[in-house]
Amino acid sequence: MRARSTTVQGNPQNLDKGIHYVSDRVLPAVMGMDGFIGLSMLADRQSGRCIITSAWEDTAALQRSAAEVKAMRARAADILGGPATVDAWTIDVLHRLHPTHPGACTRVTWMRNRPQHLDGMIDAFGMSIVPRLEDLPGFCSVSMLTNHDDGRSTTAATYDSRDAMQASLERATELRRDFARAMGAELLEVATFDLVLAQLRVPETV
Repeated sequence: MRARSTTVQGNPQNLDKGIHYVSDRVLPAVMGMDGFIGLSMLADRQSGRCIITSAWEDTAALQRSAAEVKAMRARAADILGGPATVDAWTIDVLHRLHPTHPGACTRVTWMRNRPQHLDGMIDAFGMSIVPRLEDLPGFCSVSMLTNHDDGRSTTAATYDSRDAMQASLERATELRRDFARAMGAELLEVATFDLVLAQLRVPETV
């Protein structure tokens, strides 16, 4: 399974307009495309930063959608009021403990490792980190996306609410630190977002 993420550093004042555009125009359009299996949108209402991620059955479906999605991406960036950057990923880990509801929040972690170490990192994350995340109060789901060309990975852990996410901070920080050290990975960034849109049919891998 593949994913395409579009990150827009937008204007906080434009977020609601951008969310409505993605929900009302982008989502219905991509739902009709062959191989589409999901879309999510994360938003930081303080900074205006948004991450819109679409999921596809395979590389061919990802590539078939590229031209039409490009125009919608440009329009979303224009509405949100900021530049857009695009990344392609492989969906290596996806686990849902239960569905999300309005008010859910997500903590996203970006790491980098040597490309040849990614397979071992993916296995270790699924076997050792996912079961520990399940024990955190308010935990909903987690995904791990990777770029096997440059060794980058991004994990997104979603919680019922911002309070639940904040309550998990100490334990999640410890898990992240220990995992990065054990895998020899470089921690690039950690950021938190509101989960403002989640329409996912991506099959679980764990």
